Amino acid sequence: MVKDFESVMNSLSKINVLSNPNNEPVTIIGNAEDMKCVGIGTDAAVFQSESAPSYAFKIYAKDKAAKVMLEESVYRQLGDSPFFSTCYGSNGNCLILSYEEGKTLFDCILEGIHIPEQVIQDVDEAREYARSKGLNPRDIHLKNVLLQNGRAKIIDVSEYAISGNDFRWEHLKNGYEQYYHLIDGKSVPVAVVETVRKWYNRRGKNSLSFEEITTPILKLFFKN
Repeated sequence: MVKDFESVMNSLSKINVLSNPNNEPVTIIGNAEDMKCVGIGTDAAVFQSESAPSYAFKIYAKDKAAKVMLEESVYRQLGDSPFFSTCYGSNGNCLILSYEEGKTLFDCILEGIHIPEQVIQDVDEAREYARSKGLNPRDIHLKNVLLQNGRAKIIDVSEYAISGNDFRWEHLKNGYEQYYHLIDGKSVPVAVVETVRKWYNRRGKNSLSFEEITTPILKLFFKN
């Protein structure tokens, strides 16, 4: 387990994570010199400690703290798998995970880093594996899939115990297969990607067909 666990938890206690409306990323209040923020989501932020760099500490906003135990139980159900992070336990509103190297697919789009087809195949296989464990793999998007040595690593399983399909992965996979070649190797401005993300969340992704989603997005890309 984490070396000098008490010291790490003391540093993390100086950081407060606040959720925001409209599915916007969390806000971080406070800081600790030995902690580095390595990821920000809509429910939590992830930190790495200088004294325990092989671990990631996912701190949930106080009003989202119930998700800690839920996500921990999902990791227990998944067991050992090369497609997912390892969960070592929790402490209050903090989930303790393995730190995973790599760029998110979101960063790959921004930086023009090639996303190989193997990544898409890996996510599909990871979803089948999760289903075989009685889970419902959903909420898979550009920010919670890492490109790691040419393969995929999924770093957020917090919604796998929720029923229903949000179609996020289906939309991303279709977009990759039909349109990724148009931007492969090209840096896409963050303003464009963020505009697409916000539009997608506002329009209600469950009610839109793939064509209804891609038409305005393509117009935005070609305009820029």
